[in-house]
Amino acid sequence: MHTKIILKVLGILLMVFSLTLIPPFIISLIYHDGGSSDFAFSGLGLFSLGLLLWLPNRRERHDLKIRDGFLIVVMFWTVLGFAGAIPMYFASNIYISLTDAIFESFSGLTTTGATVINGLDALPHSMLWYRQQLQWLGGMGIIVLAVAILPMLGIGGMQLYRAEMPGPMKDTKLAPRISETAKALWYIYLGLTLACALGYWLAGMDWFDAFAHSFSTVAIGGFSTHDASIGHFDSVEIELIAMVFMFLAGINFALHFSAFRNLSARPYFGDPEFKIYALLIVIGILISSGYLLYREVYLSWEDALRYGAFQTVSIATTTGFANTDFTVWPAFVPVMLIMMTFIGGSAGSTAGGMKVIRFILLAKQGSREIRRLLHPNALMPVKLHGKAIPDRVIAAVWGFFSLYVVSFIIIMLLLMALGLDQITAFSTVAATINNLGPALGQASANYQSLSDPAKWILTFAMLLGRLEIFTLLVLFTASFWRK
Repeated sequence: MHTKIILKVLGILLMVFSLTLIPPFIISLIYHDGGSSDFAFSGLGLFSLGLLLWLPNRRERHDLKIRDGFLIVVMFWTVLGFAGAIPMYFASNIYISLTDAIFESFSGLTTTGATVINGLDALPHSMLWYRQQLQWLGGMGIIVLAVAILPMLGIGGMQLYRAEMPGPMKDTKLAPRISETAKALWYIYLGLTLACALGYWLAGMDWFDAFAHSFSTVAIGGFSTHDASIGHFDSVEIELIAMVFMFLAGINFALHFSAFRNLSARPYFGDPEFKIYALLIVIGILISSGYLLYREVYLSWEDALRYGAFQTVSIATTTGFANTDFTVWPAFVPVMLIMMTFIGGSAGSTAGGMKVIRFILLAKQGSREIRRLLHPNALMPVKLHGKAIPDRVIAAVWGFFSLYVVSFIIIMLLLMALGLDQITAFSTVAATINNLGPALGQASANYQSLSDPAKWILTFAMLLGRLEIFTLLVLFTASFWRK
């Protein structure tokens, strides 16, 4: 393990992150909300810390090994989560406890969207922008952004990319070089963000809200600048734009790249994961809207479809926006929507959950085992898109699923041991480990009322979900540290 290289990379990434405090600093100056000095000092402090890590190790030149990649990803997300809390905790124009600042920071960077802040409408503009920006940076992973410049510094980035990108198809690259892959991902990400902001602005948002909400829409984060979320605007046009971009952000970005490069929609319709992803959302919309109409929650099919469709897309893609309080609906719909987050979006997207591709492979493997009962000696490979899936991939998916279930149960039991009721414990774990945000029970409004120990446990669950279980838990094995 190359300790000096790891420290060098962390130093570079901290210095890069410190530069992201410039936009909220500028926003503070524009709106005169008194937060400019807080962001200035926080940025200088983080840059200085990064410089101290980088300077002694700047001449180190080694390729990153697999262990180095995993360690850097986990260390940086952890360090960055704590670093991101600094401007919130030391803000002179708001008060927030240390635990709440760390929770909010991790929630933003992991694109979870669970908040502990009351009164968002009264929050300073610079802090509102900062929260949204945290989600945007975390959406595709600030590490993937840094990978684009690491080769210029003499550091190979393939191990970082493989440790950071979600889903089982981690070796698939959009371009021959990893730096070109990272750039391609961010060009697509930036393009979607700008298009979303323009759509929001044309639909009636001011420029601040348009950009702020585009950050959390494309990142599938769910943070908003208003307590009522998207419902604050009470606009069908804005809700439609949000639905379109939430849906797009939940698709594998490799498909966006292929579609843009070929100027054709064929890559989408030829992809089995996209087909199931779209089908699940359509089925969810029909069930939720139909049930709301059947139970007379809404008396017209237009209202039932409007609210049912929006909440289905928002929750199923693990975004977490709201155009109404869905927690007061008949229990079947909120629980069904939260259950959909266990599947989440596509691999290679900004969505959370276990990912659609894993759901497909688990279903196919289950079907194969049933057929094997009738034909025990037959060779039955699991196929996807006409190609046989290696047994190693199937084993990895089952390993992920088992670790996911065990982690979920342990975290839920810990929360119940702290006094949370079953509904609150279940929904908060689902909302954090799937990077969703909104929960039921005691956390239906926000997470402020939860105890500090519960918030620390849920912060760990956010990180566990963002790094997709394996990347984090591998550090807890003896073999990882064994030479």
